[in-house]
Amino acid sequence: MTERSIAAAGPVATEPTGDDPLARMSLTEGHAAVVGLQFGDEGKGQIVDLLTRHFDLVVRYNGGANAGHSVQIGDQKFALHLIPSGILSQSTLNVVGNGVVIDPAQILKEIDALRERGIEVGDNLRISDRAHVVFSYHKCQDALMECAQGISGGDRTKIGTTGRGIGPAYADKALRSTAIRMGDLLDEARLRRRLHHIVQIKNVMLEALARHCGQEAEPFEPIDADALADENLAYAERLRPMICDTTHLLHQALGDGRHLLFEGANAALLDVDHGTYPFVTSSHCSSLGVYSGSGVPGSSLRQVIGIVKLYTSRVGGGPFPTELHDDSAQRLRDVGGEYGTTTGRPRRCGWLDLVALRYTARLCGVTTLACTGLSVLAGLEKIRVCVGYRHNGGTLDHFPADSAVLEAVEPIYESFDGFSGPIDRCASFVDLPREARRLIEFIEQFVDVRASMVCVGRRRDQILFQPEAGA
Repeated sequence: MTERSIAAAGPVATEPTGDDPLARMSLTEGHAAVVGLQFGDEGKGQIVDLLTRHFDLVVRYNGGANAGHSVQIGDQKFALHLIPSGILSQSTLNVVGNGVVIDPAQILKEIDALRERGIEVGDNLRISDRAHVVFSYHKCQDALMECAQGISGGDRTKIGTTGRGIGPAYADKALRSTAIRMGDLLDEARLRRRLHHIVQIKNVMLEALARHCGQEAEPFEPIDADALADENLAYAERLRPMICDTTHLLHQALGDGRHLLFEGANAALLDVDHGTYPFVTSSHCSSLGVYSGSGVPGSSLRQVIGIVKLYTSRVGGGPFPTELHDDSAQRLRDVGGEYGTTTGRPRRCGWLDLVALRYTARLCGVTTLACTGLSVLAGLEKIRVCVGYRHNGGTLDHFPADSAVLEAVEPIYESFDGFSGPIDRCASFVDLPREARRLIEFIEQFVDVRASMVCVGRRRDQILFQPEAGA
């Protein structure tokens, strides 16, 4: 792409028409980020979709196809994995930043599925030439490493990976000599040369891992570097018009006074540095990842919108102090549809952990909360939230860095009266049952962040707004 075409990509967002509560709120002033504050699956896509019309660009800055965002528009549900949620808005330029690892086959599958449903994908999507590529050998390595981990350390030591090759791709990024970026796919001679070098190393390593795993793994067939190159060169030809220097694009957008919305994947408790390590993802999925994952300066963000589900779910292994193991967990799972967008796996479910929430809100510099999942709690006689931990005869009021400590704690709960009946037709915050409002007010006080949005359903029109202080 030429400099001129990059600068021209995507129109400036138009002012919304009609009665729009967001237009009267500071959420849409300057640049903003939407981040999940728990273990993922909080409902980020719904909030990004709502905010998109107020921003010119929506930027994905971390993760890979292991993440899934669900957006419901009317009766239609869209499941997105690599493409930003802003793709569902006609006036928005969508950017997949350098911090994302991209499976070319998966992103093309998403593009084709969206087009089949009448969603335009073309000039409104840009992919960083610095983003790293996920290859088939990364997925093979992912599965074999998980198998080997289980053999050597037992099931409790498994990370619970989705098997999408995300961790190995990020590992190669750090190793450097075995990594390939999206821009490399556009140079056939370079790609073939690099793959011949990398595949030799991968074949040796993966064959050894497969032998170690024995009959628990599929027989390993050596990777053919030329066949792999042919496959990915075909993908690259389709993606070529979308691949560009997105860091340069974003700097131009900042200079032109355009508004940027950054969309996080996964969530803060899965951040590779600040989450429940090692049971985390492989990228920086708190708001701290915005800057390295997109290339914008650290002073860019004015608003950080933290998404909190009013109960907790988690996929894969790792500590989960408020996890439930009785019928209550299955109720939350069934009513909340707690099955993975990407994998379909049932999620572990439990009560809201306010100690963890306060930690991630501070970590991300959250300026406002958006609460989801309230309707899932309707009909419960009692609702519990964790306000502290018991550990070794004492109490902890902060989130520990050591996963072994977090695994051993006992949650201290505060109980609230439940509320009955559906709430999906509530038109304003004051229409909510008194018990629901009390729960949200307690969360605000504990975390010391105001909840400006409360979702009572999954559609765009089922988001209630609290007036800002002094409004």
